[in-house]
Amino acid sequence: MNALPALAVVGIPGNRRVTGFQDALRRAGLPQARVVSWLDVLEGRAEFDPDEMVRLDSPGEDAAVDRILRATGDPTRVEGSALWYRRFLAAARGLPARLLDDPEDLAVLFDKRLCHGVLSKADVPVPFSPTSGPAHPALGGWDDVRALMADAGLTRVFVKLAHGSSASGVLAIATASGGRVRATTSVRRDPEGGLFNSLRVATYTTEAEVAAIVDALAPDGLHLERWLPKAALHGRTADLRVVVVDGRATHAVVRTSRWPMTNLHLGGARGDLAAARAVIGEHWAQALATCEHAAACFPGFSRVGVDLLPAPGWRRFAVGEVNAFGDLLPGLRGFAGGGAESGDTYDAQVAAIRRRAGSVAHA
Repeated sequence: MNALPALAVVGIPGNRRVTGFQDALRRAGLPQARVVSWLDVLEGRAEFDPDEMVRLDSPGEDAAVDRILRATGDPTRVEGSALWYRRFLAAARGLPARLLDDPEDLAVLFDKRLCHGVLSKADVPVPFSPTSGPAHPALGGWDDVRALMADAGLTRVFVKLAHGSSASGVLAIATASGGRVRATTSVRRDPEGGLFNSLRVATYTTEAEVAAIVDALAPDGLHLERWLPKAALHGRTADLRVVVVDGRATHAVVRTSRWPMTNLHLGGARGDLAAARAVIGEHWAQALATCEHAAACFPGFSRVGVDLLPAPGWRRFAVGEVNAFGDLLPGLRGFAGGGAESGDTYDAQVAAIRRRAGSVAHA
């Protein structure tokens, strides 16, 4: 068996992502990776061996890291994602190390407009978006969003922060005749106009309320997508998060919700993958191929989490997003036929790194 080279993980020490990867290394009988904190990187204290292989992980929810990246001491605040993006990319690009994960792919994965453009150009099925690609229009606020929706003939859209994650700043907006507007979101607005993420989803039914939120989000950059109807499982809206490691789909979880957003922290729940596979039937291979096609657009990133949107009837699929750090699925074993049935997402990644190290050694 091929041994791994010296390995460092740049992440938040002790969080579930880093701990999960370290546990996978121990299960594989390999030395524990050295952990380098993003705080040390951002504050200029981190040092790397030139022969060391470095795996990037999420900056996570660490308050000190968030304060540097977004210039705020309140982790519930929505604003600051554009600054976060610029500072995080600068830190990743400046690492003097052999990186498993390409910062240039990271730059695209963390910009929903660029990511959508790359997927669309590669003929990956995605929701229509008038803000797709590098030539996306600048949106100054709600008036621009309404105009863009009208021009594109869109009555139902998702408005997303270009650099957002975990549904931060996402609004599912439906419009109707007579100027009626309805928006579902986890965003709250305080009396001073600041925006906060909440764990409870709310619905706004006046255009003034929706406009105030969108106007406050706009300086960080906005992305619009057609709101596609999704399949249901046991009476709840459903989609899938599929982890693709080294080009192969290995793990999947069904997420169900009574809201348009299926994020687990917003009241979504893990659904029954066996039940979903049963209704998908012969189209399961197509679903996985769609995810692998999306992941292949980012060959410089070692693993991604693909949000797969099944259409009603479970026969057609679109890709909602591709997430650079979408592999946090604790306790989930690989699905049958995926080649990683015996372990979790981190076991699959360790096996892939070992394969890569072996191919380099024999090149």
